[in-house]
Amino acid sequence: MPHHTPLIATIVGGLVLAFIFGAIAHRLRLPPLIGYLVAGICAGPFTPGFVADQSLAPELAEIGVILLMFGVGLHFSLKDLLSVKVIAIPGAVVQIAVAALMGMGLAWAMGWPMGGGLIFGLALSVASTVVLLTALQERRLLETGRGKIAIGWLIVEDLAMVLALVLIPALGGLLGAKGSGAGDGNVLMTLAVTIGKVVAFVVFMLVVGKRFIPWLLARIADTGSHELFRLAVLAIGLGVAFGSTVVFGVSFALGAFFAGMILSESELAHRAAEESLPLREAFAVLFFVSVGMLFDPSILLREPLALLVTVLIIVIGKSVAAFLIVRAFGHPHDTALTIAASLAQIGEFSFILASLGVAMHLLPATGKDLILAGAILSILLNPLLFSLLDRYASRLAEAGPLPDELESGEEAWLTAATLSGHTVLVGYGRVGSLVGAELATAGRPFVVIEARADCHQLAECHGVPVLVGNALADDLLVVAGIDRASWLVVAISNAFEAGQIIAQARDLNPALQVVACAHSDAEAAHLTGLGAAHAVVGEQELARGISTLVLTPAH
Repeated sequence: MPHHTPLIATIVGGLVLAFIFGAIAHRLRLPPLIGYLVAGICAGPFTPGFVADQSLAPELAEIGVILLMFGVGLHFSLKDLLSVKVIAIPGAVVQIAVAALMGMGLAWAMGWPMGGGLIFGLALSVASTVVLLTALQERRLLETGRGKIAIGWLIVEDLAMVLALVLIPALGGLLGAKGSGAGDGNVLMTLAVTIGKVVAFVVFMLVVGKRFIPWLLARIADTGSHELFRLAVLAIGLGVAFGSTVVFGVSFALGAFFAGMILSESELAHRAAEESLPLREAFAVLFFVSVGMLFDPSILLREPLALLVTVLIIVIGKSVAAFLIVRAFGHPHDTALTIAASLAQIGEFSFILASLGVAMHLLPATGKDLILAGAILSILLNPLLFSLLDRYASRLAEAGPLPDELESGEEAWLTAATLSGHTVLVGYGRVGSLVGAELATAGRPFVVIEARADCHQLAECHGVPVLVGNALADDLLVVAGIDRASWLVVAISNAFEAGQIIAQARDLNPALQVVACAHSDAEAAHLTGLGAAHAVVGEQELARGISTLVLTPAH
């Protein structure tokens, strides 16, 4: 067989370049995704050297979108989705309308036809699934109130774009289309059929999928085969996403999200999320590489003013609209700021709309270039917005007002403010909850920091004071009184995040005693190097316990 194929070259080249530039970005204390975008630019046709296959890269990136939305669905429930419908539905619709009007205004100023302006405006109105979810996951905000609103908002945007992609070709004649995809159909019939398919998909998933998917995964788990279970998880996520698109005409992302949401009611949901995580992260990297490949740097010289206005609409216009909408619904400033920062970028649906507009001869080639360049620049700026948001949250914590995620746990916040010489316990999962029980039995005062909904609900059921959120992003270490604490116990599975928490805590309190969980000697060395006095390797402690039982003479 040949030793070089476009598929292998695209995957290997994309991942290797992403690793190199991601490592450089991390070394420069920049978000790794900036390195991934630069890798894509280097692998694109507009720069010399290696050129990846531009037709394959977006399809590989789509797998990342599917797996990412499937993973989000695994931590989400229908109840969570319905709980934010009051703000997510009108908020997303109004925000799309505002951004679309701003985009149409720019298109009108450039002399484009109405149809081109409509597509341009819609492309600027919809946020990227991967960028939004990556930002929320890095800050462990997915299962917080803010995260649920952002995801609900994203789902509504997804549905709106599905309708737009179906209706634009049907309205092609009215919009002045000339190329492929243009058509004059019965718009009302097309709209009815599209909505009918979406409703049919939701009903099918709630009636058939809700029974079949958990049952299938449970049967596979009973076989005891780790490989089959991992394969079943991937087959369910990818299979439902593809089938929902082919049969019901909904997007890959929406199909994958519903598959995960249905599976979330199974007791195996947590294990399923762990199994899909490595592949999910690898293909998410390829998404950013594929976006970088589309960027033509010459647009910076050809249309600098138009590009500046485009970026301002995406980053400022959309954000201000989202902020005002969230505030109008009575939510606090930090919730509004999180939603605004989350939506201040564009991505995959924008590219699809741009390609459709060019194919129908509605959108000029310059419009597509502006959309692609606007996506790149807004994605580059998005981490900066979240960094500013994190600093704002830090000032709030130091000033004293409660962040919105702490309002439901005001008692915990007040408890932490009065404690001294206490223990701060980060993570209340399988290990953290046992540690908490021992501390409670010994009468030792402690405060828990936990972001996962199921874990912080468990802590509340146990009567434990719990601060909801990410210990790093929300600056909850300060709120938990880490500067006055005697002990920090980090009971989370992510060693890299644990290391960051330990380093930050030691900066705030050099005399702090730190204990952390590790899964290997290498992780233990990493954590102790960052300041942990003790790094307990679970497997070693388990082995000691078993050995003691086996080697102790029977009485």
